Amino acid sequence: MATITRRGRNWQAKVRRRGYPSITATFDTRRQAEAWARQTEADLDRGVFELRADERLEAPLGELLQRYAREVTPRKRGSRSEAYRLRILSRDPIARCPLRALTARMVAAYRDRRLAQVSGSTVRRELAALSAVLNHAVREWEIPLPQNPVAAIRKPPENPARARRLRPGEETRLRAAMRAEVRRDAAGRFAPGCRNGWLEPIFDLALETAMRRSEILALRWENVDLQRRTARIPLGKNGTGRTIPLSSRAIAVLKTLPRPDERVFPVTDNAVKLAWQRAVKRAGIHDLRFHDLRHEATSRLFEKGLQPVEVAAITGHRDLRMLLRYTHLYAEDLLARLG
Repeated sequence: MATITRRGRNWQAKVRRRGYPSITATFDTRRQAEAWARQTEADLDRGVFELRADERLEAPLGELLQRYAREVTPRKRGSRSEAYRLRILSRDPIARCPLRALTARMVAAYRDRRLAQVSGSTVRRELAALSAVLNHAVREWEIPLPQNPVAAIRKPPENPARARRLRPGEETRLRAAMRAEVRRDAAGRFAPGCRNGWLEPIFDLALETAMRRSEILALRWENVDLQRRTARIPLGKNGTGRTIPLSSRAIAVLKTLPRPDERVFPVTDNAVKLAWQRAVKRAGIHDLRFHDLRHEATSRLFEKGLQPVEVAAITGHRDLRMLLRYTHLYAEDLLARLG
């Protein structure tokens, strides 16, 4: 909606539209201002309006973040994670900064504010998202930023790689906590228990295949061949597919599952996440994430005697250095081999 105001002897027209900075122009008469405003709004509606270079730099960073989240992020495989990081950036004071005033010092101040709240790895990912937005704005939207200020600042170090594996007795305690049947205590009351019957078979498959939670939940029966004992992941996290050999235990688990629809596990990611957190708490286990099962499973594959290339074919790692981050062999087992 255009606003027409008197400025001394002249008339100023201002057009506001989401995704654009305020567009203003000054005229000698009100009629000229109204005509310009109508034409500008019509051009915006048709998507043919072009801001001058200096006008594009007047937009606050927040508008750029919102446009990127709306037009670019949904096309990415990691859209949910990136959308979350863009929301974090949009809520920070840096989002109110005009693009022309965005400097490395301001980005560094954002980094330091976030480091007081979250880990270095989290901040690195948020800075990477901001950098991607600014690079895209220059290449695709012709916003004349002189430089990407994210490239000029020091990035916080990555967190140390987690080395968490299941400790003796934890698998048994977890299984007891994940049982789906309803139980009663000595007083006849229902005892706390997991109502998500899918969690334990998901847990089993994670330990047997080293699959990620997202990969397990995306698995469909059409991609499972019980005769050949394989499961096909059409598209993994690294952008490629792979075929996973299924152990006898994995086959036994899959054969016990009902088939209400085409998905092997017809349950949401959030439901599994919450059920896992409750099970870990009931089992009295500290600091165990579902993703740690991938570390555990990968280490077990090495303990079975598989070579790194063979393990990588199962886990989907294309970089053997990254594979080593997921591999944590028990020192006692290594000593037994050394003799």
